[in-house]
Amino acid sequence: QVQLVESGGGLVQTGGSLRLSCAASGRTFTTYAMGWFRQALGKEREFVAVTIWNRGNSYYGRSADSVKGRFTISRNNQTMIFLQMNSLKPEDTAVYFCVATQKVSAFGNPDQYDYWGQGTQVTVST
Repeated sequence: QVQLVESGGGLVQTGGSLRLSCAASGRTFTTYAMGWFRQALGKEREFVAVTIWNRGNSYYGRSADSVKGRFTISRNNQTMIFLQMNSLKPEDTAVYFCVATQKVSAFGNPDQYDYWGQGTQVTVST
């Protein structure tokens, strides 16, 4: 089992920045990838970004409100990842979930992630 705990959410104005953190514990040596999803009120979960441990590659979501260029996923070791969010927009308002998996073929499919954190709320005001 892997436990994930997010932190760093909050209220920010449009154009502002936030940095989310996710700490993993437990059987972290089995982790192949860690990343972030988000879910806005009344919407489906949306893939944000993922980083692959043994390759160092990162991938970002391709939704209409693309985060690429504004959000950056990073890590410091095999137990923590971060999501730096810049130029935030009201449409970025959502609960952000940290995820981890032992294997994945379709990064954007939430069903392929074995472990989920409780989520942290990000609210961007106009």
